[in-house]
Amino acid sequence: MNLTFNRVAGLSMKGGRRDNFFFCLLDHHKESGRWFLKSILDVKDEDEYSDGDDILNQWIDKYDLKHVIVDFPLSRPACHECNLKCPGVAKCPVGHVEKVREDITAILEIDRKMEVENPKEYERRRNFEDLTHFDRDTFSKESQDFMLSKSFKRRLKKGFVPYWNRSLDFWIWCSYHDQLLELFNTTFDSFGNTSLMMLSRFSYMKRHFPQECFFYEGHVNLILLELLKSRIILKKNILNLTDLDLGIEARLDIVKKIENKLGIFIYDNDLEIIVKNVRAFDSFLLAVCGLQKAKGQARSMPDWTLPHLTNFILPSFVSGT
Repeated sequence: MNLTFNRVAGLSMKGGRRDNFFFCLLDHHKESGRWFLKSILDVKDEDEYSDGDDILNQWIDKYDLKHVIVDFPLSRPACHECNLKCPGVAKCPVGHVEKVREDITAILEIDRKMEVENPKEYERRRNFEDLTHFDRDTFSKESQDFMLSKSFKRRLKKGFVPYWNRSLDFWIWCSYHDQLLELFNTTFDSFGNTSLMMLSRFSYMKRHFPQECFFYEGHVNLILLELLKSRIILKKNILNLTDLDLGIEARLDIVKKIENKLGIFIYDNDLEIIVKNVRAFDSFLLAVCGLQKAKGQARSMPDWTLPHLTNFILPSFVSGT
């Protein structure tokens, strides 16, 4: 197995200030060729005897970590490039913002032509798409594929806001908007549900981390979607995650399936921590996302999404991709 790197950690920091967060470290054992969950660190911000930020720094030094995946934006909004001379949202001159708006216009124009040229056929197909089909695989179709869902059309008409979105957002909308809405009742916005306090905190923490430690961005819901599309987990596993009674069982089932499919060894006490703590579960998924990156199994993104700035990882769990 040719690996880009052989040690990776996931760190989920979304949530309240008083929430615990977990650092999950996966390590590759060369002799066996397997990955091990080497350590999972529970960081309590309210611990009067220690400082969470210092603990993380010590932990990164201890394991000589070079690659960490987090669940919040690492790059700034597109509007940041205009600085104080921004002419306004509708006239943002940044090149990749114009590219996104041109693509949005093109998609909506194709849909409009279909409706104008053959309105009866368009309405017939629209009614068919709106029906519930229990035997249809809705996760094989990307949002930008025609016919466009009503929800995706509303998303496009709502527009691209350069102080709120990145060009990465549009790329994810085109592929995953309908799927995210169906499974998680949410969409993707870079700064829509991101705490500015958390971003400021991480910016401060990063200054004290080793310079050779490289950070990537991941997204837990997209990781779960890719696991579902590759048939590693089931739709019911994801739906049960938010159930108070079935959540623990769902997390256990998901972790065990990932463990078996990807050949990860997890000690029983670490498994218990992951299953019982949502934040630990999220950190584990982010670490798995980094594992796929190390194996070279991640989707490439077009240059206009600025992948060199976002460092966004969208893992693939299909062998040979």
